[in-house]
Amino acid sequence: MSAHAVSHENHSDSTDILGFWLYLLTDCVLFGALFAAFVVLHQPDSFGPSLKPLIDLHYVLAETMFLLFSNLSFGLAILSSYKNKKSATVNFLVLTFILGLGFVAMEINEFIHLVHEGYVWTSSAAASAFFTLVGTHGLHVSFGLLWIGVMVAQVWKMGVTRVTNRRLTYLGLFWNFLDIVWIFVFSVVYLLGAL
Repeated sequence: MSAHAVSHENHSDSTDILGFWLYLLTDCVLFGALFAAFVVLHQPDSFGPSLKPLIDLHYVLAETMFLLFSNLSFGLAILSSYKNKKSATVNFLVLTFILGLGFVAMEINEFIHLVHEGYVWTSSAAASAFFTLVGTHGLHVSFGLLWIGVMVAQVWKMGVTRVTNRRLTYLGLFWNFLDIVWIFVFSVVYLLGAL
């Protein structure tokens, strides 16, 4: 590999890193705005049905465990990729996908239950804020699942390489970010909402 190719590759890596961090910052702004809207609109005297009696903390805790354990399995996938273990990397990525899919399925089930109970996104501004915040997070997790699927195919086909490791690192940052956002959702929306 020529010196020019190495220089171009390093410049490309730094551009990728900057672009990815800028993307995560825009997501921070997005979720910050959604949290602010939720907090402002969910006042005790707000119009419309209350979310409080509909919150099932045991269900949401189980949902949370799916996402947290998916983060653990993703960490094991990263460690396996650093040790150049292709099969273990793929297996842990598949496990991460299954756990993440379980989280999304539980969230969809929760939304269906809330709608059947009469808590729909059109019933009040507070309900709209709830569905927008939690739904946006679920949409991000769904895109993350798509990304995990792509990475499973790439690692399976290309093996563990510098390129796949870099892509897994970016995916790991994204997946960790989603866990952090969910901890805030769990604390602000569900725990404080149930009190």
